[in-house]
Amino acid sequence: MEQEPSTPEEVLIEAPVEDTEPAENPDTHRFECRSCGYVYDPAEGVKKVGIEAGTPFSALDVVSFRCPVCRSPVAAFRDIGPRDKPSGFEENLKFGLGVNVLTPGQKNVLIFGGFALAFAFFLSLYSLR
Repeated sequence: MEQEPSTPEEVLIEAPVEDTEPAENPDTHRFECRSCGYVYDPAEGVKKVGIEAGTPFSALDVVSFRCPVCRSPVAAFRDIGPRDKPSGFEENLKFGLGVNVLTPGQKNVLIFGGFALAFAFFLSLYSLR
């Protein structure tokens, strides 16, 4: 038989502790232009306009910075998260055959690697006679 906690302090001690993830650094997040789809990556910067690698989006001048492709202002950009974050909605990442948790770069390797393998198999059919 379980005992009921008699004081509020006991309730606080017995309450389950939630696992909170450490806060991400917003300076490493990429931003996408909603007009043309250009992605500003702070790890790369923009050589075309003289923005050095490692410059966070928040450090860019709101008045003078424009999208290098379509010249849209800073307000047209939206945060798409860090580079190594899996793409897609958070609630959909648990579905699929493990492919939903891959980063976009890993998905590209998987897709184009599959195409290269299929092409190699296709070419190997010419060796059969």
